[in-house]
Amino acid sequence: MSLRYLLDTNAISELNREHPDPHVQRKFDENAGSLAAATISWHEMLYALRRMPESRRRRSVETFLSDFVRPFFVFLPYTLEAAAWHADERARLEAAGRMPPFADGQIAAVAATNGLVLVTDNLRDFAHFKGLRVESWKKG
Repeated sequence: MSLRYLLDTNAISELNREHPDPHVQRKFDENAGSLAAATISWHEMLYALRRMPESRRRRSVETFLSDFVRPFFVFLPYTLEAAAWHADERARLEAAGRMPPFADGQIAAVAATNGLVLVTDNLRDFAHFKGLRVESWKKG
């Protein structure tokens, strides 16, 4: 199966909730094998983990990342092509008075340059990027 979706950090994290959204879980299960994540999301998850105090929750997140996320997802890098796409979009959006978070722009660039649909709970954060297909798997 070929890659179809790039999951944003929040979509991946949803799967580690005590009771994940059933619609997200169903879509995840239906699309297993066609899911990717950006290396930027890996950074965001590791950074969040490393800021957590030693606790049962931290150990749970460590296990989730090492036993589920790392082996399951194909991680796509922020390439030169992605950097160029991001620079163009960042300049265009800034000229329009919009300043999306830098990491969101990187994730959008990875999705766009790989022809993938970005799955996120934050549709508004990605709405202004040109040429980016975005959807939420949460029941709306």
